[in-house]
Amino acid sequence: MTRNDSEGGSVLAPWRVYTPQHDTQLLTRALDREHVPAGAAVLDVGTGTGALALAAARRGAHVTAVDRTYRAVLTTRLNARLARLPVEVLHGDLFGPVGGRRFDLVVSNPPYVPTPGADPRRHRAAVAWDAGVDGRLLLDRICRSAHTSLRPGGVLLLVHSALCGIASTLAALERSGLDARVTDRCLVPFGPVLRSRGAWLRDRGLVDADEEKEELVVIRAERIR
Repeated sequence: MTRNDSEGGSVLAPWRVYTPQHDTQLLTRALDREHVPAGAAVLDVGTGTGALALAAARRGAHVTAVDRTYRAVLTTRLNARLARLPVEVLHGDLFGPVGGRRFDLVVSNPPYVPTPGADPRRHRAAVAWDAGVDGRLLLDRICRSAHTSLRPGGVLLLVHSALCGIASTLAALERSGLDARVTDRCLVPFGPVLRSRGAWLRDRGLVDADEEKEELVVIRAERIR
């Protein structure tokens, strides 16, 4: 168990639960710019340690957090209790646990790292970042379904790597009826996972031979009606 100091505060991050990193920070800054009045309904999909859920709860929102691993669910519940913040934490796959409910804001930092070989198994630590050969194993599902959990005027904030295809995400969200655009970008050095897959990524044409950084983006998608 480690303690991570994210922009929204300190959270505990046990092994096999994604530790808040650059993508969490980028998404937290995007969340901070959103108008989130007290009592707004916020959903954190793939909550991990609950860092984003806690950031929304600190602003007085009614927050629901969902994760598909019990370890993440228990971690978020613990972090919410330690922070003395009310967060509803549910176990399940993406929007499944909140079917029929509508939110003012949905935030998500899903697994998005392109992955050679078979899909990741849930009992392995890599389930927190591995996302199929194109990195879109969960991204495409989020893009197809997010509008069903948004109220009219509701907003989705989604972070992922440019390696997954920014245009693909924007197009998928537009097809679902959302008005989508990139609002935030940053370049970060390759971490251990991407460095270990350098040859495979180059063979697929996803990175250049001398590339050492990846671009992260936040996409904001609004349900107009």
